[in-house]
Amino acid sequence: MDKLKGKKIGVGYHDSPFGKELLPILQERAAQYGFTLQLLPIAAPGVEQKATWLQVRQQQPDYVILQTWGVMTATAIKEAQAVGYSREKMFGTWWSGAEPDLKDVGQGAKGYSAVMMQHGAEPDAAVVKEILDKVHAKGQGTGPKDEVGQVLYMRGVVGAMLAVEGVRAAQDRFGKGKVMSSEQARWGYENLNLTQAKLDALGFKGVMRPVSTSCTDHMGSAWARVHTWDGSKFVWSSDWLQADEQVIKPMVKNSASKYATEKKLTARTPADCQS
Repeated sequence: MDKLKGKKIGVGYHDSPFGKELLPILQERAAQYGFTLQLLPIAAPGVEQKATWLQVRQQQPDYVILQTWGVMTATAIKEAQAVGYSREKMFGTWWSGAEPDLKDVGQGAKGYSAVMMQHGAEPDAAVVKEILDKVHAKGQGTGPKDEVGQVLYMRGVVGAMLAVEGVRAAQDRFGKGKVMSSEQARWGYENLNLTQAKLDALGFKGVMRPVSTSCTDHMGSAWARVHTWDGSKFVWSSDWLQADEQVIKPMVKNSASKYATEKKLTARTPADCQS
């Protein structure tokens, strides 16, 4: 991180609350490590970015981070290519790195990287093979077979698994086979303990990291990997990386406290979870 001192980092972001979520932590990091930010708001839907990338060409940031979505990502990469900005210097958040964003750009996006919390295509995960064998091989798939294992598909698979395992955790506490109330299901989601052994048994080895949630920590995991577009598909280009929660957690706590004060909300305590 010390190597960032004196660097300039461009930030192309969806000009909305979603896009601006990234900015506070980047501004905190800029002050901490001595780099400067070039803010590049992109109005939705983001299909017109020529002026934005002319700014990039003029100011030549050392890197560009994208907090974009959908066609906005593909447009950014095409415009970067048009002004001669290296895709190897471009990094997307997890919203800016899925196959539909890049497949039509193809070789033009080669070298572009994005942060990702899950994936299943490389290496082939057991859950992907099961879906292909038990669903698509029987003609029961409802979507394109070639999307199985891709980023957005696996995001849905992980979400479905977490939904099921949250209810399963609740049933283990409140009664197996019973219909769970919303409060009971919430307890299950706030008390997930998906160890590596459990993930392996579910077929999710290599797809995601272990997750353990609580009343005070709904996220439960702060790990991600970087994958890079090779011209036709994403390939892993880093090991698992852990977020620096010494920076993030205080910012989250301050933001939550401010929101609670504005909305006159009483913060929950860990005892509320009945853990």
